[in-house]
Amino acid sequence: MPRLSFAKALVAGVVLLGSTAPVAVRAGESRSPVLLISIDGLRPGDVLEADKRGLNIPNLRRFLKEGAYATGVSGNLPTVTYPSHTTLITGVAPARHGIVSNTTFDPKQINYGGWFWFADDITAPTLWDAARKAGLTTGNIHWPVSVGVSSLTYNMPQIWRSGHADDRKMLKALATDGLYTALEHDCGPYADGIDEGVSADETRTKFAVRLIETKKPGFLTVYLAALDHEEHVHGPGSAEANAILERLDAAVGKLVSAELAAHPDATIAVVSDHGFVPTDTEVNLFRPFIDAGLIRLGDDGKVASWDAMPWPSGGSIAVVLARPDDAALSGMVGALLEKLAADPAARIAKIADRAEIARMGGNPQASFFVDLKPGALAGGFAANAPLARPSRTKGMHGYFPTLPEMRSTFLVMGKGVAKSRNLGEIDMRAIAPTLARRMGASLPNAEVAPLKLAD
Repeated sequence: MPRLSFAKALVAGVVLLGSTAPVAVRAGESRSPVLLISIDGLRPGDVLEADKRGLNIPNLRRFLKEGAYATGVSGNLPTVTYPSHTTLITGVAPARHGIVSNTTFDPKQINYGGWFWFADDITAPTLWDAARKAGLTTGNIHWPVSVGVSSLTYNMPQIWRSGHADDRKMLKALATDGLYTALEHDCGPYADGIDEGVSADETRTKFAVRLIETKKPGFLTVYLAALDHEEHVHGPGSAEANAILERLDAAVGKLVSAELAAHPDATIAVVSDHGFVPTDTEVNLFRPFIDAGLIRLGDDGKVASWDAMPWPSGGSIAVVLARPDDAALSGMVGALLEKLAADPAARIAKIADRAEIARMGGNPQASFFVDLKPGALAGGFAANAPLARPSRTKGMHGYFPTLPEMRSTFLVMGKGVAKSRNLGEIDMRAIAPTLARRMGASLPNAEVAPLKLAD
């Protein structure tokens, strides 16, 4: 299925919420190297209320005293990992940067569950680009959508396929020439891309620390996945998830120490991509679409042809039409969704149309976007599954960003950053221009203004 032109989609009605002039360093603000650490699924309350929640995370709590912090970060439609991480690195919404879901749109399932791994799909300038233009060396360990980033001096991208040993050969081939071998020589075997366990994150941390020590990049991104994995398996706030967060806090401490040793004037930021809610129900919209004749299966049970296709993203579901301008088809799908919304089993909280999707900066390929009620999640393609069944996952995100539980985290400290500054609730799109300004770089396409971190 050809991808809808993002330029055409924007002209058709994507509303930009507060564009800004090019970001520049203000008088009195220092230019500094930047380390950007992402802890997938880190809820702001886990840091702000650590004592109340019984969490021993001194390295993350350090940011509250020595730097600035948000009480919450309002994110993307949908609130899932890859769109959010691309907003964090571009300062624009998914409709502008092109990473509209975790997985690519694959109605006939020929891509073997492929994700948006490749930077070619990013349609907006990134912080990596801005840093290189500002004369800084750049590095990355495992950040989403980082395969083939031309502006990265040192790149260990995130990608996986099967978990077979060949995955490591693929990653070695896609990493910066010689980098994988050099870091493995110093640190031992690298982690498989498909491995989201905390030991894998600790290995990636070891590689990031060594990269800082040996290359001293002026801008480095590091991504840690294990908390999100544990929250999916055991639920947010579970004893298992809390134990993982405490281990990741130790990893953050090692990264901070290495960065400050290499760059005493560094700005260090910790971010996350989304919050979490506990889940109990899995909703399968594919079966109703099949029953309505909108999806037709072959004798092998696979999709043979389709007029309308759900595109699940955790707690929400984009619906793509084969003919978006077909009024009769749109009306048929809209009527089906309204009928489903009236069924309590479907657990539908809201249905957004194209105009509302555009206002929210969401996927311009979607004619409808279904937000599920907290506790429900969207199942993958399953022709014979019931509309609703007990969830096999205990935690989820991906709901519309208006849900308070989807708020994510922003912590920052460094020379010139005001101590103990409460930034309140912020827009995720403000983070990239803020970090660009700290680097003395320019990110002219950012949709909102940078945050004021200095006194």
